[in-house]
Order: sequence, then C-alpha cells, then structure tokens
Amino acid sequence: MEQWRLIVGLGNPGRRYARTRHNAGFMALETWGRRGPFEWVFEKRFGAQMAWANVGGCRVALCRPETFMNASGKAVGAVACFYRFPPERLLVVVDDADLPLGEVRMRTQGSSGGHHGLESIERELGTRRFARLRIGIGRSGPGRREITDHVLARFRPEETGLLARVLERAADQMDCWVRHGAARAMNQFNGVIGTPIESKATE
Repeated sequence: MEQWRLIVGLGNPGRRYARTRHNAGFMALETWGRRGPFEWVFEKRFGAQMAWANVGGCRVALCRPETFMNASGKAVGAVACFYRFPPERLLVVVDDADLPLGEVRMRTQGSSGGHHGLESIERELGTRRFARLRIGIGRSGPGRREITDHVLARFRPEETGLLARVLERAADQMDCWVRHGAARAMNQFNGVIGTPIESKATE
C-alpha cells in the first residue's frame, strides 16, 4: 500500500462531546472531508468511522475512532494492521492544550506530551515515529495542569470565528501533507493564525 495515506482525527464519540475542545481532531478531519468525495461509514471491525478517496493521485483513508480518546490506539492499530499502513504513512490530528487557540503545529514524530490519545496509539503501534498535527486549544488558566473540565468544554462564542480559520488551516495542512509531504506541510502551515486567544477560566 505504498501510495496510501492514513489520517486519524482524535476525539470522543457521541452528542455529549460534539464540538468540545478535545474533539478538535474530529472537527479538523470533518472540515477537510467536506471538501472532497468522502463518505463516512462505521466499520465495526475497527471501532471507527472510515472514509476513502483519491487526493492528488494518492489514496487516502480517514479514520475517526469511536473507542473514546484514551483507547484511540485500539482503532488505529486495527486499521494500520489490516491495511498494512506503515507509521510513516500515518498522520494523527489532535488537540493540544499547550498551544494557544490560533496555532497549529505538525511534527513528523515526537512524544505524546501527556495526551492520552497519542499515548494509546504509541502503545498499540510500538513507536512514536508517526506524524502528528497539533491544534491549539489553550488552557483554562495560567499554569493549570488539571484541564479535564476545560478540554471537555465547548468553545466559547467569541472563539468560533478563529476556530473556523484554524480548522481550515489544519485542513489545508493535511491536504499538503498528502500531496507534497511533511516537510512542505510544516514549512508552509506551521504557526500562528492571526492573534492567538489564550483561553480564560470559565465561571
């Protein structure tokens, strides 16, 4: 499957978690998927929503795990094993509380940074050598490390305009990764969009 690419967006399934900060990966994947002839189908054997298409001469598989964030690796590992996707053909799109809303950052490999979805994938694949696109969601207050309530909260109304721009930027970066590779995608799209918004603690 030399010409295939697998892009995974991380999040939690169900209406309760829709449009929450932790689902930024889902939202970015859906934004890119709306641009082309992607049709989502639930694949029970993987525990994931899957879609397939040709992009720039490459076959692309999109994956939204339905296993909940902390067990994302079960779905990703099953898909990668069944279709024999090597790690270098995998891109994982994920939220990042250490980046402010308004910043996106792709890397070809690296640590999980404490993100449980990435940790699960690393355990299942037995490697960190896969690309990841981090979408900044900010923190709920200066220096706070306990962010569960924050990441499971929805974006505030005043953030939605910038969020829409971020998701389009992430979709552009995914498209570039497929068509031209990671180096060009990082050089062209990594960075800040407008003025980043540092999330404030909710009352």
